[in-house]
Amino acid sequence: MTTVKATPSRAGADSGLRAYIVTIYGLYAREVGGWLGISTLIQLMAQLDVDEPAVRSSISRLKRRGILESERVDGRAGYGLSAQARVILDEGDRRIFRRRQGTVDEGWVLVVFSVPESERQRRHTLRSRLSWLGFGSVGAGVWIAPAHLQAEARDVLQREELSDYVDLFESRYLGFAAVADEVAQWWDLAGLDRLYQQFHDEYAPVLERWRSRAGRDHEGEAFADYIRVLTAWRRLPYLDPGLAPELLPRDWSGQRAADLFFTLKRRLEDPAHRFVGSVR
Repeated sequence: MTTVKATPSRAGADSGLRAYIVTIYGLYAREVGGWLGISTLIQLMAQLDVDEPAVRSSISRLKRRGILESERVDGRAGYGLSAQARVILDEGDRRIFRRRQGTVDEGWVLVVFSVPESERQRRHTLRSRLSWLGFGSVGAGVWIAPAHLQAEARDVLQREELSDYVDLFESRYLGFAAVADEVAQWWDLAGLDRLYQQFHDEYAPVLERWRSRAGRDHEGEAFADYIRVLTAWRRLPYLDPGLAPELLPRDWSGQRAADLFFTLKRRLEDPAHRFVGSVR
Protein backbone atom coordinates (compact mmCIF):
# COMPACT_ATOMS: atom_id res chain seq x y z
CA MET A 1 0.00 0.00 0.00
CA THR A 2 1.17 3.52 -0.75
CA THR A 3 0.77 5.57 2.41
CA VAL A 4 -0.35 9.19 2.39
CA LYS A 5 0.85 11.37 5.25
CA ALA A 6 -0.02 14.92 6.21
CA THR A 7 2.90 17.36 6.40
CA PRO A 8 3.39 19.20 9.72
CA SER A 9 2.50 22.87 9.38
CA ARG A 10 6.01 24.19 10.16
CA ALA A 11 7.93 21.52 8.28
CA GLY A 12 9.18 22.46 4.87
CA ALA A 13 8.48 26.18 5.22
CA ASP A 14 11.03 27.01 2.54
CA SER A 15 9.62 24.40 0.18
CA GLY A 16 6.24 26.05 0.74
CA LEU A 17 7.61 29.36 -0.50
CA ARG A 18 9.06 27.64 -3.55
CA ALA A 19 5.66 26.07 -4.16
CA TYR A 20 4.08 29.55 -4.18
CA ILE A 21 6.59 30.68 -6.80
CA VAL A 22 5.93 27.62 -8.97
CA THR A 23 2.18 28.29 -8.71
CA ILE A 24 2.69 31.91 -9.78
CA TYR A 25 4.81 30.87 -12.74
CA GLY A 26 2.33 28.18 -13.72
CA LEU A 27 -0.61 30.58 -13.65
CA TYR A 28 0.86 33.83 -14.94
CA ALA A 29 4.34 33.48 -16.45
CA ARG A 30 3.45 30.97 -19.15
CA GLU A 31 0.87 33.30 -20.64
CA VAL A 32 3.63 35.86 -21.33
CA GLY A 33 6.37 33.53 -22.54
CA GLY A 34 7.39 31.94 -19.24
CA TRP A 35 9.35 34.90 -17.81
CA LEU A 36 8.81 37.22 -14.85
CA GLY A 37 10.94 40.12 -13.72
CA ILE A 38 12.42 39.73 -10.26
CA SER A 39 10.86 43.01 -9.12
CA THR A 40 7.43 41.78 -10.24
CA LEU A 41 7.87 38.48 -8.44
CA ILE A 42 8.95 40.24 -5.24
CA GLN A 43 5.83 42.44 -5.35
CA LEU A 44 3.58 39.44 -5.92
CA MET A 45 5.15 37.45 -3.11
CA ALA A 46 4.83 40.45 -0.78
CA GLN A 47 1.07 40.06 -1.17
CA LEU A 48 1.59 36.63 0.38
CA ASP A 49 3.55 38.17 3.30
CA VAL A 50 6.89 36.89 1.99
CA ASP A 51 9.83 39.29 2.19
CA GLU A 52 12.44 39.92 -0.50
CA PRO A 53 15.33 37.90 1.05
CA ALA A 54 13.09 34.83 1.33
CA VAL A 55 12.00 35.25 -2.30
CA ARG A 56 15.60 35.46 -3.53
CA SER A 57 16.60 32.44 -1.45
CA SER A 58 13.73 30.38 -2.86
CA ILE A 59 14.56 31.43 -6.41
CA SER A 60 18.17 30.30 -5.91
CA ARG A 61 16.95 26.86 -4.88
CA LEU A 62 14.59 26.66 -7.85
CA LYS A 63 17.52 27.54 -10.12
CA ARG A 64 19.62 24.75 -8.63
CA ARG A 65 16.77 22.32 -9.21
CA GLY A 66 16.55 23.32 -12.86
CA ILE A 67 13.08 24.87 -12.61
CA LEU A 68 14.05 28.51 -13.26
CA GLU A 69 16.79 30.06 -15.39
CA SER A 70 18.27 33.56 -15.15
CA GLU A 71 17.24 35.74 -18.08
CA ARG A 72 17.16 39.44 -18.87
CA VAL A 73 14.31 40.83 -20.97
CA ASP A 74 14.46 44.42 -22.24
CA GLY A 75 17.24 45.09 -19.77
CA ARG A 76 15.22 43.80 -16.80
CA ALA A 77 16.58 41.05 -14.57
CA GLY A 78 14.29 38.10 -14.15
CA TYR A 79 13.80 34.37 -14.41
CA GLY A 80 12.24 32.14 -17.01
CA LEU A 81 10.91 28.61 -16.83
CA SER A 82 13.24 25.85 -17.97
CA ALA A 83 12.11 23.49 -20.72
CA GLN A 84 11.75 20.75 -18.12
CA ALA A 85 9.55 22.94 -15.93
CA ARG A 86 7.29 23.84 -18.86
CA VAL A 87 6.66 20.15 -19.58
CA ILE A 88 5.89 19.42 -15.93
CA LEU A 89 3.52 22.39 -15.63
CA ASP A 90 1.73 21.48 -18.86
CA GLU A 91 1.23 17.95 -17.55
CA GLY A 92 0.07 19.39 -14.24
CA ASP A 93 -2.72 21.35 -15.93
CA ARG A 94 -4.38 18.10 -16.94
CA ARG A 95 -4.27 16.79 -13.39
CA ILE A 96 -5.04 19.93 -11.42
CA PHE A 97 -7.81 21.54 -13.45
CA ARG A 98 -9.72 18.47 -14.63
CA ARG A 99 -11.83 16.05 -12.65
CA ARG A 100 -10.63 12.54 -13.40
CA GLN A 101 -13.09 9.76 -12.63
CA GLY A 102 -12.50 6.14 -13.57
CA THR A 103 -15.08 3.45 -14.22
CA VAL A 104 -15.32 -0.08 -12.90
CA ASP A 105 -15.12 -1.43 -16.47
CA GLU A 106 -12.02 0.42 -17.70
CA GLY A 107 -9.51 -2.09 -16.35
CA TRP A 108 -6.08 -1.44 -14.91
CA VAL A 109 -2.52 -0.68 -15.90
CA LEU A 110 0.20 -2.68 -14.15
CA VAL A 111 3.81 -1.63 -13.74
CA VAL A 112 6.20 -4.49 -13.02
CA PHE A 113 9.77 -3.45 -12.36
CA SER A 114 13.11 -4.83 -11.28
CA VAL A 115 16.01 -2.55 -10.39
CA PRO A 116 19.47 -3.94 -9.57
CA GLU A 117 20.69 -3.48 -6.01
CA SER A 118 23.56 -1.43 -7.38
CA GLU A 119 21.01 1.17 -8.54
CA ARG A 120 18.97 1.57 -5.37
CA GLN A 121 18.54 5.29 -5.97
CA ARG A 122 16.81 4.57 -9.28
CA ARG A 123 14.49 2.18 -7.44
CA HIS A 124 13.62 4.92 -4.96
CA THR A 125 13.04 7.38 -7.80
CA LEU A 126 10.83 4.91 -9.63
CA ARG A 127 8.67 4.24 -6.59
CA SER A 128 8.38 7.97 -5.90
CA ARG A 129 7.28 8.70 -9.47
CA LEU A 130 4.71 5.90 -9.45
CA SER A 131 3.29 7.12 -6.15
CA TRP A 132 3.14 10.67 -7.49
CA LEU A 133 1.31 9.42 -10.58
CA GLY A 134 -1.34 7.88 -8.31
CA PHE A 135 -0.29 4.23 -8.50
CA GLY A 136 -0.95 1.84 -5.63
CA SER A 137 1.30 -0.99 -4.54
CA VAL A 138 0.15 -4.59 -5.06
CA GLY A 139 3.41 -6.13 -3.90
CA ALA A 140 7.17 -5.94 -4.30
CA GLY A 141 7.84 -4.56 -7.76
CA VAL A 142 4.18 -4.58 -8.83
CA TRP A 143 2.16 -1.34 -8.91
CA ILE A 144 -1.33 -0.70 -10.21
CA ALA A 145 -3.50 2.19 -11.40
CA PRO A 146 -6.76 2.71 -13.27
CA ALA A 147 -6.29 2.30 -17.02
CA HIS A 148 -6.82 6.01 -17.72
CA LEU A 149 -3.37 6.71 -16.23
CA GLN A 150 -1.59 4.53 -18.78
CA ALA A 151 -0.53 7.24 -21.25
CA GLU A 152 0.62 9.61 -18.53
CA ALA A 153 2.62 6.86 -16.82
CA ARG A 154 4.31 5.95 -20.10
CA ASP A 155 5.26 9.57 -20.78
CA VAL A 156 6.68 10.17 -17.30
CA LEU A 157 8.64 6.92 -17.15
CA GLN A 158 10.22 7.63 -20.53
CA ARG A 159 11.02 11.25 -19.69
CA GLU A 160 12.61 10.25 -16.38
CA GLU A 161 14.64 7.52 -18.18
CA LEU A 162 13.09 4.81 -16.05
CA SER A 163 11.45 2.78 -18.82
CA ASP A 164 14.37 0.33 -19.08
CA TYR A 165 13.46 -1.04 -15.65
CA VAL A 166 9.72 -1.37 -16.27
CA ASP A 167 7.19 -3.54 -18.06
CA LEU A 168 3.69 -2.15 -18.58
CA PHE A 169 0.58 -4.34 -18.83
CA GLU A 170 -3.11 -3.76 -19.38
CA SER A 171 -5.11 -5.98 -17.05
CA ARG A 172 -8.51 -7.07 -15.80
CA TYR A 173 -9.22 -8.12 -12.24
CA LEU A 174 -10.48 -11.72 -12.17
CA GLY A 175 -10.82 -12.36 -8.44
CA PHE A 176 -11.03 -13.68 -5.85
CA ALA A 177 -11.77 -10.99 -3.25
CA ALA A 178 -14.12 -8.10 -3.94
CA VAL A 179 -12.22 -5.51 -5.95
CA ALA A 180 -13.21 -2.72 -3.51
CA ASP A 181 -11.56 -4.69 -0.70
CA GLU A 182 -8.39 -5.09 -2.75
CA VAL A 183 -8.33 -1.40 -3.65
CA ALA A 184 -8.37 -0.58 0.07
CA GLN A 185 -5.16 -2.61 0.38
CA TRP A 186 -3.42 -1.11 -2.64
CA TRP A 187 -4.05 2.55 -1.70
CA ASP A 188 -4.15 4.43 1.59
CA LEU A 189 -7.58 5.86 0.86
CA ALA A 190 -8.17 6.76 4.50
CA GLY A 191 -5.02 8.91 4.49
CA LEU A 192 -6.00 10.60 1.24
CA ASP A 193 -9.50 11.21 2.58
CA ARG A 194 -7.97 12.98 5.59
CA LEU A 195 -5.93 15.25 3.32
CA TYR A 196 -9.04 16.14 1.33
CA GLN A 197 -10.94 16.86 4.55
CA GLN A 198 -8.08 19.05 5.82
CA PHE A 199 -8.20 21.03 2.58
CA HIS A 200 -11.96 21.46 2.90
CA ASP A 201 -11.77 22.48 6.56
CA GLU A 202 -9.07 25.07 5.86
CA TYR A 203 -10.56 26.71 2.78
CA ALA A 204 -14.33 26.46 3.26
CA PRO A 205 -14.14 29.57 5.51
CA VAL A 206 -12.29 31.38 2.70
CA LEU A 207 -15.21 30.75 0.37
CA GLU A 208 -17.70 31.92 2.98
CA ARG A 209 -15.70 35.11 3.50
CA TRP A 210 -15.81 35.90 -0.21
CA ARG A 211 -19.49 35.04 -0.50
CA SER A 212 -20.30 37.49 2.28
CA ARG A 213 -18.74 40.40 0.39
CA ALA A 214 -20.51 42.77 -1.93
CA GLY A 215 -19.20 45.46 -4.24
CA ARG A 216 -15.73 45.87 -5.70
CA ASP A 217 -13.34 42.93 -5.47
CA HIS A 218 -10.24 43.18 -3.32
CA GLU A 219 -7.92 42.10 -6.12
CA GLY A 220 -4.71 41.77 -4.12
CA GLU A 221 -6.45 39.69 -1.49
CA ALA A 222 -8.06 37.55 -4.20
CA PHE A 223 -4.61 36.92 -5.66
CA ALA A 224 -3.18 35.86 -2.29
CA ASP A 225 -6.10 33.57 -1.53
CA TYR A 226 -6.02 32.00 -5.00
CA ILE A 227 -2.29 31.27 -4.80
CA ARG A 228 -2.70 29.69 -1.37
CA VAL A 229 -5.73 27.65 -2.42
CA LEU A 230 -4.17 26.39 -5.63
CA THR A 231 -0.84 25.59 -3.98
CA ALA A 232 -2.62 23.57 -1.30
CA TRP A 233 -4.81 21.82 -3.86
CA ARG A 234 -2.40 20.95 -6.64
CA ARG A 235 -0.63 18.05 -4.92
CA LEU A 236 -3.90 16.24 -4.10
CA PRO A 237 -4.90 15.25 -7.65
CA TYR A 238 -1.48 13.64 -8.03
CA LEU A 239 -2.02 11.44 -4.97
CA ASP A 240 -5.53 10.51 -6.13
CA PRO A 241 -5.70 7.74 -8.76
CA GLY A 242 -9.20 8.77 -9.86
CA LEU A 243 -10.92 5.54 -8.90
CA ALA A 244 -14.48 4.72 -9.89
CA PRO A 245 -17.00 6.02 -7.31
CA GLU A 246 -18.10 2.45 -6.58
CA LEU A 247 -14.60 1.67 -5.27
CA LEU A 248 -14.31 4.63 -2.92
CA PRO A 249 -15.27 4.72 0.77
CA ARG A 250 -18.68 6.04 1.66
CA ASP A 251 -18.80 9.78 2.40
CA TRP A 252 -15.62 10.35 0.37
CA SER A 253 -14.17 13.80 1.12
CA GLY A 254 -12.54 14.10 -2.30
CA GLN A 255 -15.75 15.21 -3.99
CA ARG A 256 -16.47 17.91 -1.42
CA ALA A 257 -12.90 19.16 -1.63
CA ALA A 258 -13.01 19.27 -5.44
CA ASP A 259 -16.32 21.14 -5.43
CA LEU A 260 -14.81 23.67 -3.03
CA PHE A 261 -11.65 24.13 -5.08
CA PHE A 262 -13.44 24.71 -8.37
CA THR A 263 -15.92 27.10 -6.74
CA LEU A 264 -13.03 29.12 -5.27
CA LYS A 265 -11.26 29.05 -8.61
CA ARG A 266 -14.28 30.56 -10.37
CA ARG A 267 -14.62 33.23 -7.69
CA LEU A 268 -10.96 34.25 -7.40
CA GLU A 269 -9.19 33.73 -10.71
CA ASP A 270 -10.44 36.85 -12.52
CA PRO A 271 -9.72 39.45 -9.79
CA ALA A 272 -6.40 37.69 -9.08
CA HIS A 273 -5.46 37.99 -12.75
CA ARG A 274 -6.31 41.67 -12.77
CA PHE A 275 -4.06 42.20 -9.76
CA VAL A 276 -1.13 40.48 -11.49
CA GLY A 277 -1.73 42.64 -14.56
CA SER A 278 -1.57 45.79 -12.46
CA VAL A 279 1.76 44.70 -10.96
CA ARG A 280 3.30 43.35 -14.13
